Amino acid sequence: MSGIITNKLTFHRGRKVERVRKLRGWTQTDLADKLGISKQAVSKLEQSENIGDEKLKEISNALGVTFEGLRDFTEEKVLYNTNNFYENCGVSATNIVANVETLNVPLKEAIESFERELRETRKSLLDIIMEKIVTKE
Repeated sequence: MSGIITNKLTFHRGRKVERVRKLRGWTQTDLADKLGISKQAVSKLEQSENIGDEKLKEISNALGVTFEGLRDFTEEKVLYNTNNFYENCGVSATNIVANVETLNVPLKEAIESFERELRETRKSLLDIIMEKIVTKE
C-alpha cells in the first residue's frame, strides 16, 4: 500500500520543476524570465522525464532552492516536513488567535485615532466654509 502512495507522490524531474515552481507561486513565464528562455521551453522542460544535472542546477538556482532539494523533491517529503514543522514549532490555533488579537489592539487604536482626526478636520473645514459663506453675505 505504501508503495502505491510513494509512486503517486514521486515525480520525474520535469514534474518536480513544475511542482516547486507552483509552490513558489510562479508562472511558467516567471521561471522563463529567470532562466532567460521562453515560456514554451519551460513547458517542455516540465514535461521532460530526464533533465541533466547541469540544467537542473541552473533551474534550482533560478527557483531559489538547492540542487539536492529539487533533485530529491517529493510530495511525501513536503508533507512530512510541513507536519513536523507545525507539530514541533509550538504554534497552535490558540497562539495564532492570541497574536492576531495582540496585533488588532494597536490597529484598533490607530483606526480610532485616525477617525478622531478625521472628525476634527471635517469640523475645522466646515467652520472655514461657514465663515466664508457668512463673510460673502
